[in-house]
Amino acid sequence: MKKILNSIGLVAMAALLFTNVSYAQEKSVMVGGAAMFPSKTIVENAMNSKDHTTLVAAVKAAGLVETLQGDGPFTVFAPTNEAFDKLPKGTVETLLKPENKQMLSSILTYHVVASKLDSKTLMEWIKKNGGSYTVKTVQGGEIKFSIMGKTLMLTDEKGNMAHVTIKDVYQKNGVIHVIDTVVMPK
Repeated sequence: MKKILNSIGLVAMAALLFTNVSYAQEKSVMVGGAAMFPSKTIVENAMNSKDHTTLVAAVKAAGLVETLQGDGPFTVFAPTNEAFDKLPKGTVETLLKPENKQMLSSILTYHVVASKLDSKTLMEWIKKNGGSYTVKTVQGGEIKFSIMGKTLMLTDEKGNMAHVTIKDVYQKNGVIHVIDTVVMPK
């Protein structure tokens, strides 16, 4: 019996070691103090970022976890905790209430595009279209992209602007671009 348990222990350790080695070989990007691995889904990676705890709580409250763990591809413009802190006092708490689930879902899906858009592609489209490019979000609204210096910018339907602070964080089911402001639909 002891031999069997030792064998099981060795197999478990080997599996753990193999998993850690395969993650170590992946090209990850650090976001919120955690490595974001291309073999994990958007939700799996976001849950490890200290900078995205508010976003993760909102995704859970809106019932979007299963969707964002799906095959995608998705492009997520992920506001940081500091971005949520820029909203008027009490806004986040109000949005997280069950009775506001539909409004929260609308705001969050406004941050998602149903395709994989890396920064190189977006910047090419911006240049080809005279300095801006507009895409439709999963929510149904539009976000306009532009370049300020070397920074990729988003402008929402209300005229608010967000800077992409970390671009091209590749995921198993898409790509994340970290932004410094929560963008809002009409």
